[in-house]
Amino acid sequence: MGNLNDQSDAVIRIIASEKNWIEGNAVQQLEKTAKLEGIRLAVGMPDLHGGKGYPVGAAFLSEGWIYPALVGNDIGCGMGLWRTTLKASKIKLDKWASRLFLDEPWEGDANQWLESYGLPTGLYATSIGTIGGGNHFAELQLVEEIYNADICKALQIEKSRLYLLVHSGSRGLGHAILTKHLERFGHGGLQENSEEAGDYIASHDRSVLWARANRALIAHRFLTALRSDDENIFDLAHNTVSVKHLDGSPYWLHRKGASPADEGILVIPGSRGSYSYLVKPTPGQDENAFSLAHGAGRKWMRSDARARLSKKYKPDHFLKTEFGGRVICEDKALIYEEAPQAYKNIDIVIEDMVQAGLIQIIAILRPVLTYKTRGRL
Repeated sequence: MGNLNDQSDAVIRIIASEKNWIEGNAVQQLEKTAKLEGIRLAVGMPDLHGGKGYPVGAAFLSEGWIYPALVGNDIGCGMGLWRTTLKASKIKLDKWASRLFLDEPWEGDANQWLESYGLPTGLYATSIGTIGGGNHFAELQLVEEIYNADICKALQIEKSRLYLLVHSGSRGLGHAILTKHLERFGHGGLQENSEEAGDYIASHDRSVLWARANRALIAHRFLTALRSDDENIFDLAHNTVSVKHLDGSPYWLHRKGASPADEGILVIPGSRGSYSYLVKPTPGQDENAFSLAHGAGRKWMRSDARARLSKKYKPDHFLKTEFGGRVICEDKALIYEEAPQAYKNIDIVIEDMVQAGLIQIIAILRPVLTYKTRGRL
């Protein structure tokens, strides 16, 4: 990638094949965002879809400017993968489902948990360890197929045990940070060396750390309830802004629903009714802003999903998957909004990135037990 300082207009790229469906509104949002002052590169991932004013499944490189609205209100949202001591040959769906209650505040010492991550006590302590709504989840998975035995062996990824994937973020903390910015500056950006930018980055970094601590506590609560140990394999955020040095110059890399391609192996999940993919990014990654898809990407808006599916199916229809897995979701609106039909085909999303030379598939994971909510959000 040439020196971005030489570009008078932002470079816009969309990583998607003809098989993939990218809605026109999402492309328009990407193009509009690329016109913001200082934006040098705007990349739509294969899971690109429209958001509230800005696209989701996108990454942006800017020069001299930070745009909090491009990160969004769930700062630090991401995914972590944990090894469990649960055996794939001894799955007990009924028993496990009856033990999981993750919506209420944790009964343990939340302040001690926060302190262990270097976070202030009392910082949204009643929310730490809770999943939240939307597309967040905690999901037990088993290894369906291994493509790279050497990497799986090094990671202790094996077919004999189950793994836990957690997708959640910073809950009310990130929302409060963005709200504060919008009240003062609207959707405008912040010049990188300004006092306001420094304040935002400090709050942002604290929120990213809080989100990491949150996912770890969700995993701890989930697996403790199932009488399992937990061991983290990785934890990566996909809603962030950070400095990236290119050609000797600093740029601000904004990710909104875009997984990092420069931090090692990661999981890219589909919907609760489809496979997830353990992948390894290939070297380079500058043409795609060092970012990858973070999931399948929405095909239907939430209201559309409810309207379409509620006419055809009762909520109970979505509590079991085609794989024989179980879904815990007692929010009747959410069960339709997050139905597999509301999402794009994860296989095509993955294939697009393989064909673009961005990833290598390491293993395929199958959902066993997905926790959304007991209905008390």
